[in-house]
Amino acid sequence: MNKTDSRKVSVPLGKAHHLLHPYNACLVSCKGKDGRNNVMAAAWIVPISVKPPLIGVSIRPERHSHSLIVESGEFVVNVPTLNMARQVLFCGRKTGRDHDKMKEASLSCLRARKVSAPAIRECVAHLECRLARVVEVGDHNLIIGEVVSAYALKGCFDEVYDITVFRPCLHIGKNFFTTCTKRKVEPRI
Repeated sequence: MNKTDSRKVSVPLGKAHHLLHPYNACLVSCKGKDGRNNVMAAAWIVPISVKPPLIGVSIRPERHSHSLIVESGEFVVNVPTLNMARQVLFCGRKTGRDHDKMKEASLSCLRARKVSAPAIRECVAHLECRLARVVEVGDHNLIIGEVVSAYALKGCFDEVYDITVFRPCLHIGKNFFTTCTKRKVEPRI
């Protein structure tokens, strides 16, 4: 019988999700039918299919962005740099019901290529999505979007990110962010 490792300590189940961090902190932009733009921070984003290209964004149903995405059927996932951590945190802590987060966070709208929701100019990459479905899962909903357009800043991405050029904004939990080192490893097996 295997013994437990006494060096390992228990983590409360309500905090267990932090063991999966870091995640790319992203800015999800959307647009209401009234024409107002909104943006929220999201780190719980995952690719879920290549054909068709689908991604899932975990959003609490009471969030303002959730209702705008469901209402409009579109959103854009924008990938910020580490130097945007303050803006990411601001967009994650304030609600678009009470704040013009784009303006207050000094973010610029960029016309998206295939959806009416704006992209965010300061970000290095963008995935434009059309809402495919909403799946209720516990206290969050999985917003599944079909990627209809994807693009990145020239020189930052060629099949993988060049982290000597792009410093990703990685959320490690709570109000903390980090980034990658320039070291890249490709193990041989």
